[in-house]
Amino acid sequence: MKLWTKAILCGTISIAALLSAQEFKVGSQVTDFRINQLDGTAVQFSAIKSSSVTVLMFISVQCPVSNSYNERMNALYRDYSPKGVKFIAINANSAESPSAVLEHARAHNFSFPVYKDQNNSVADEFGATVTPETYVIDSTATIRYHGSIDDSMKESRVTTQRLRLALDAVLAGKEPSQTETKAFGCSIKRVSKSS
Repeated sequence: MKLWTKAILCGTISIAALLSAQEFKVGSQVTDFRINQLDGTAVQFSAIKSSSVTVLMFISVQCPVSNSYNERMNALYRDYSPKGVKFIAINANSAESPSAVLEHARAHNFSFPVYKDQNNSVADEFGATVTPETYVIDSTATIRYHGSIDDSMKESRVTTQRLRLALDAVLAGKEPSQTETKAFGCSIKRVSKSS
């Protein structure tokens, strides 16, 4: 029983630490941050974002939930990039190397760039906890939507295209009907950080 209590307490402390580190929330503006290209070169978000709408997607190489969305992410890119939407995928998993991330992106023919969040500092700033998890950022750098891509891991069971609805609203200059939904998937494997 003591081990169970200790595990719950550690989990609560970890979640509390993550939430206190979260800087970017729905309705807040995203300030500039650095992210690494897969060759290790650091770039500023301001240099890679769209002047219109940007979608950040936290993804994984190994997560079966994230992988079930690979083709859906490609379809989103094909449908919305001609409308000026920029897609940026971020891998924040400490156990997934940049070379594994590159190989995964090539194997799934991602047309959008994938970046490595080496110390999960970007995931911490956004409060991202699972893969896949998405954020829609408008032209003023304000987060307009945060959550899941849709409502089911199994594509045949999808009833609500949450990310598409949010993008359609933002592109039309409107507030999405849902600004936040529960993202579901595998937890982001974070590096341990001393306090």
